Amino acid sequence: MARRRYSFDEAKIARYHKEGRGKGHGAEYVPWIKVGDVPSRGRSHRLNGVKTGRLHHLLSDNEANLFRLLDWCDDVTDIREQFPLDREATRRIAEQLGIRHPHDTVTQTPLVMTTDVLVDVVRDGRKVTLARTVKPHDELDN
Repeated sequence: MARRRYSFDEAKIARYHKEGRGKGHGAEYVPWIKVGDVPSRGRSHRLNGVKTGRLHHLLSDNEANLFRLLDWCDDVTDIREQFPLDREATRRIAEQLGIRHPHDTVTQTPLVMTTDVLVDVVRDGRKVTLARTVKPHDELDN
């Protein structure tokens, strides 16, 4: 069986932008990374969202557990998983910190970084957007 190519290059990133990945809200949102786009290091999940009315692509048990909690919470109005961060902003941050920006090991293309979950909540009558990253405790120092 042929191995699937999981690497990213500028053409693939441009195609994802053209597909509208990382754009929209609610039922119209399309995650930057879908379950089938990357190799799994564990269990991935595709769960239907009650709040959003769409299928959510979650790359770990921890992300799925957070999603279930957020989907149940009354204060949450929208959940966007695998949300892309601005690549130029993350490159500047990496440069300021003196670390190499994540890149594809095959193509050397700087990657579009994502946050696991971007969630809209209502706090004191106004909408607040929060970014959340979910990692196992043994990966926190990495």
